[in-house]
Amino acid sequence: MSGKQKQKIDVTAPGKKVGRGHLHPLTLVQKKATDIFSSMGFNIAEGPELETEYYNFDALNIPPNHPARDMHDTFWPRSPKQSGISNKAPEENLVMRTHTSPVQIHYMETNMPPFRIIAPGRVFRYEATDATHEIQFYQLEGLMVGKNITLGNLKAVMETFFQKFFSASDGKKVEIRLRPSYFPFVEPGVEIDMKFKEKWMEIAGAGMVHPNVLENVKLDPREWQGFAFGMGIDRLAMIKYKIDDIRLFYSGDLRFIKQF
Repeated sequence: MSGKQKQKIDVTAPGKKVGRGHLHPLTLVQKKATDIFSSMGFNIAEGPELETEYYNFDALNIPPNHPARDMHDTFWPRSPKQSGISNKAPEENLVMRTHTSPVQIHYMETNMPPFRIIAPGRVFRYEATDATHEIQFYQLEGLMVGKNITLGNLKAVMETFFQKFFSASDGKKVEIRLRPSYFPFVEPGVEIDMKFKEKWMEIAGAGMVHPNVLENVKLDPREWQGFAFGMGIDRLAMIKYKIDDIRLFYSGDLRFIKQF
């Protein structure tokens, strides 16, 4: 009788608490960013992480031997023939995409403007890692093309996004400014700075889509124009959550993840 009593289960006893998982901070930031842009009428576009040299460089006005290619420390996988990829021409070189801009090319090839899209995703750079650099990180790029799109539209979209993303309890307005810069796929190109703790900080690159890029996707630059922008999701997360080392995002350390 005593043995049976030992096996008895008290069904009135409280159950054990089930542990809850935690979303990764990069997941949280990407979701917040996509929600904000979706509220402004932007659709979400996706593309492959393994790209051809044409989509990653050539179609974006970065032809062979262009000095801008030195800005991209590129992973070059084996050729399509060696990789057994039958739907790619043998002469096309493959790359791990160095930015999410190729998504814009794919989208413009199959959609007629006007449109506005964002393209979040993982990108790869062959470089040494430190507190601010990783061989993989996440970008979010945007594109708006229409009849009368200007830098004024770009500034308004960026101000709205950063105001909502970094919304402070005191309701203080986010300040941004545009500085002239160079990117081969836009003309003119600008750096977007945001005022953070009374100091200007570079936070995104942008500009008006280069006419050559529009021509590469069979759009007439005399009829259509637009802007493009790009920013690092990791950088947004580091600013928002006051994280000083990008490598923590990829450490797999649950003590870090459980804070979010």
